[in-house]
Amino acid sequence: MSRLVIISNRLPVTIKKEAGDLIYHPSAGGLATGLNSLDESFEKIWIGWPGQEINDEWERATVQEDLKKDGLYPVFLSQQDIALYYEGFSNKTIWPHFHYFTQYTSYNDDNWEAYQAVNRKFAEAVIPLIQEGDMVWVHDYQLMLLPAMIREAFPEVSIGFFLHIPFPSYEVFRVLPWRRQLLEGVLGADQIGFHTFGYMRHFLSAVYRICGFEHHFGMLTVGNRLVNVDVFPMGIDYEKYAHPEGEKQLSEASQKIVALSQQQKLIISIDRLDYSKGIPQRLRAFASFLQGHPEYHGKVSLVMIVVPSRANVPQYKALKHKIDNLVGRINGEFSGFDWAPVQYFYRSLNFGDLTTLYKAAHIALITPLRDGMNLVAKEFIASKEDSKQGVIILSEMAGASNELTEAISVNPQDRQDITDALIQALNMPPEEQRARLESMQEKLRKYDVKNWAANFIKEQKKLMESQRAKIAKRMNNSIRKDLVGKYRAASHRLVILDYDGTLMPFHKDPQAVVPDEEVMGLLKLLSGHEGTKLIVNSGRDRNTLESWLGGLGLDMAAEHGVWMKRDGTWKSNPGLSVSWKPKIRQVLENMVERTPGSFIEEKDFSIAWHYRQIDPELGEKRVREFRDVLLYLTANDDLQVLEGNKVVEIKNAGVNKGKATLNWLGEQPWDFIMAIGDDHTDEDTFKALPEDANTVKVGLDKSVARFNLLSVEDVRKFLKEFTVG
Repeated sequence: MSRLVIISNRLPVTIKKEAGDLIYHPSAGGLATGLNSLDESFEKIWIGWPGQEINDEWERATVQEDLKKDGLYPVFLSQQDIALYYEGFSNKTIWPHFHYFTQYTSYNDDNWEAYQAVNRKFAEAVIPLIQEGDMVWVHDYQLMLLPAMIREAFPEVSIGFFLHIPFPSYEVFRVLPWRRQLLEGVLGADQIGFHTFGYMRHFLSAVYRICGFEHHFGMLTVGNRLVNVDVFPMGIDYEKYAHPEGEKQLSEASQKIVALSQQQKLIISIDRLDYSKGIPQRLRAFASFLQGHPEYHGKVSLVMIVVPSRANVPQYKALKHKIDNLVGRINGEFSGFDWAPVQYFYRSLNFGDLTTLYKAAHIALITPLRDGMNLVAKEFIASKEDSKQGVIILSEMAGASNELTEAISVNPQDRQDITDALIQALNMPPEEQRARLESMQEKLRKYDVKNWAANFIKEQKKLMESQRAKIAKRMNNSIRKDLVGKYRAASHRLVILDYDGTLMPFHKDPQAVVPDEEVMGLLKLLSGHEGTKLIVNSGRDRNTLESWLGGLGLDMAAEHGVWMKRDGTWKSNPGLSVSWKPKIRQVLENMVERTPGSFIEEKDFSIAWHYRQIDPELGEKRVREFRDVLLYLTANDDLQVLEGNKVVEIKNAGVNKGKATLNWLGEQPWDFIMAIGDDHTDEDTFKALPEDANTVKVGLDKSVARFNLLSVEDVRKFLKEFTVG
């Protein structure tokens, strides 16, 4: 049976000491619900902190034995670990910074050292438990270094990572001194998940700018692995809130909630105490609403639940004091003898009272300044399954706003926006409330927390199988030895090599990639083997190739097969026109004028626009801008637009590296054929060759090639094996 190894800061149980005994309290959190719902074909084990400092060796052994029965494995942390790693780096550095509260970001080296040490402690607990074929799933910002630590010990294991909070923009993230270490830690995973596309986009931007890894539709090549970065918005246990199981007799508190809802419109606000939730801003907006609309006095109440959190942290103490003062000021200014505008509760509610409040409320006012997802919004909507009545006002800064598009969306800093939204919500016709709720409920019912967990694992399994297939194609020692043996045994050998990205690495200046001594030596040795025909098949212009490689006496193809050099003479394909170039050049010159750092490269029969030296996102924007223009201009001229690595090239259609290859392929029967290339233009070469040819793709992109090498360095090492002995 496949195993899923789940790792999170906290286990789905909390241990407390009561009267000297260890008491286990199960967690009812959404993460536990989602993961427990996974297919029974998975055996699940869970590693995390049990929520209590346990130093006594006998107690530790007892806890380990008790938890192991349920597939739970504790990581024991000291009070100092919690103070520095959890309360320190996790919640005083990552939490505020990732939520854009950079004024609260702590830059403390001791906290960073503890964060590394505790992540290592988790790794040491996990590594002995991992078996071949396991899938590992690491959760959240407390363990961002852990994926890379596990990868060190298990290079082939499948690792997933999910971030449950926002990922900030590159300009904010780059400020952190430990930015590279955090990214490299997460990149130890094969699959990285976020709640929203915005968070995913920010992460990919940071990865490119800090680590140098460029993505292709969310797929990164990191060393010898593909890393999938994708969006997996977390849902809720829909039925739990749509049809809550509870006591038939309402509690006293629930009865009062119902009674209050029958007397006036209830606006609910439910948050953990945190500066990211925008509670003071919400209260000020509600005060503005009351100030401007006295007709609602006595008819509307804001029921505000603030769940205590981190009460000893100075910022949270100050926030609590601010909220208390604002509530007092609003109630002092607007209350009547029989009405208080704000009903304020600084405590958590039990599940029964919470669901009663959800069901009874007319409006949910959820306006965080920044929130990874906000599941309260989803819980409120699910609770309206039977009534189909209720309105949600939701901050555009909450991750949930990307899914709940039928909510009234507001800027949490805009008091007038929130006031207008309250008026709209209070006057929304029942049929409109129903229509909006039904649309949102349909989505939440389908994309619940079980779907979230299952979808993440399904995609990780697909990736794991894809990785295995790529490993099978990877050029290992056995394959290398076999190919070298076949090469030496053959009498007539055809070897076709691409240049850029294959023999030489890419450079910001295309003319700077002059072949070095090692490349020249390899080409000279290979072409000197009796019975070997060595071809360089490149997209470069013939003058450059001749200047760099002409002295070696090789056959070559330039401009993707427009020019071919055979037996020392360059000849072009007959019938090719260049009459189209002026109108294309005009478009490209306009792009250069608007995009400093880009430039045009003109060849005999093609023209290219290079953008390697500019911001990649700006380059992609420019490509999107003129792609349609180029397609329109080239439609009647039998031209082809090639999008390569930071270059767009326009050339005559019907001419490609594959057709050029056929000229040498047909020269004579070959008993050994090998071609090596790195981009999609080399796919034409691979396709033109017989199925049993030894085709080699440089990199991990999808290819028809039979084998993979990972880099230019690997290509050189591989070719060197043909020259030795």
